[in-house]
Parts: sequence; structure tokens; C-alpha cells
Amino acid sequence: MRKILIADDQPNLVATLQFNLEKEGYSVLTAADGEQALAAVRQYHPDLLLLDLMLPRLNGMEVCRIVRRESSLPIIMLTAKTDEVDRVLGLEVGADDYVTKPFSVKELIARVRAQLRRASESPIQISEVLTAGDITLDAGKREVTRAGVPVELRPKEFDLLQVLMRNRGRVLSRNQLLEAVWGYAAYGQTRTVDVHVGRVREHIEPDPARPSYIVTIRGVGYRFV
Repeated sequence: MRKILIADDQPNLVATLQFNLEKEGYSVLTAADGEQALAAVRQYHPDLLLLDLMLPRLNGMEVCRIVRRESSLPIIMLTAKTDEVDRVLGLEVGADDYVTKPFSVKELIARVRAQLRRASESPIQISEVLTAGDITLDAGKREVTRAGVPVELRPKEFDLLQVLMRNRGRVLSRNQLLEAVWGYAAYGQTRTVDVHVGRVREHIEPDPARPSYIVTIRGVGYRFV
């Protein structure tokens, strides 16, 4: 049975989420502050973390940063904040997804399923190697190099680059990239793609401000050239 850890200090919301997730067949753990969340992650090794941004004692951003250093556990951030800066920061410290309160429980469960499905997918066994200019991506080893120098990408950044390189020359919309990399439809969260594209560019572009590999197609999405 898949284990989900809910880290949130709002008892009513936690009870609602726990009821609905358990009805879907998940085992649910809860934590009311950041320190409890970290302890639960380390002790129980959940399959997914629903993490509130404004936790007491240790905020969600710091919890996410620490967890991401220690594991690739899927993390969905929950927050009442609507500021774009907070959303971007949450993604940059390693969250896989970001949901703003109030949200539909049905939508949240769909995102939980998507993250768990992607996390459980078997790694690529074939030795597929993609190259473009001085960029080499080894899908089997999940390694990227630039001019022979290893490039450290987070899991979603690697997956995004892989999808773009596999579709070299094609324009992929933000919704297509969300579906391919994150496994769900947009729900208005296409900014997630923009943030991750920006991070990938920082690693592989000679001049991220003037990208030569991943180009933006205004009003549509991105193309790897």
C-alpha cells in the first residue's frame, strides 16, 4: 500500500485529505510541523509528501530543501499563497508540483496519482544516447554532459531535457510538456514548465539569456534546436 505523508497544521484540511486519500486506498501519515515532517520522512519513508509551505517550527520551503538533498521523494507543495515568487521558489528548491489553496480534492488526488505513477515507472533499460552540439544525454545512465563535463540536473529537469531532445526540431506546447514530464494536464500551472526550462538553460546554454538550444516559441511553448 502506498504511503502518503501530509505535513500541514490545519486539522480540518488534514482530516479531509486523509479521509479522501484513504478512501482511494492509500495509507496516510500526518505531521503538524516541519520538524515532525522531516522525522516522519526519515523514519517511515513515504511514497509521496504533501507539504504545506507555511508550517510552524520549520517552514515547508526548508523542509523541501532538506528532503530533496536526501532523496527523490515526490513532493507536492500546498499553500494559501498565490504570489508567483513563492510558486517559483517552491519549484526551485525541488518540489515536483505546487497547489494553491483552496483546491479541489479531486484535482489533488489526480496529481498524487500522476506523481506516484511517474515515480514508479521502470527506468529506461536501453542505452539511448542523445547528442546535440556539445550536449550529450545518456538516458540509460541518466547522465548529461556538456563538452564532456558532467551536468547536475534534478530528476524533473533531466526528464524535461530528455523529452525536448527526443523531439528535436518539434515545437512542444507547455501542456504537452506537462503531460510528458509531470504526467497530468495543465490545470493552469504551465508556469511550472517555464521555471524548469529556465533551470535547464542555466546548465546547458552558453548564454542562458540568449538560448541557442531550447528556444521559446511565443504563445506556444518550446523547441530544442
